[in-house]
Amino acid sequence: RNENTNGLIRQYLPKSSSFDDVSNEQIEQIEFALNHRPRKTLSWYTPSEVMAGFYTVALAA
Repeated sequence: RNENTNGLIRQYLPKSSSFDDVSNEQIEQIEFALNHRPRKTLSWYTPSEVMAGFYTVALAA
């Protein structure tokens, strides 16, 4: 899973790029994009949708 996530991040930041040159705003934009991207391993839900479901269940309990 970590390898897959690294590959997804590398779509935004090529391997040759330095993380020292990346702003917090850029990191937040990449984080948002990845958390709202449907994943096959999540039955095509996004990580954000899955987490929202966990919170809904926890609050209902």
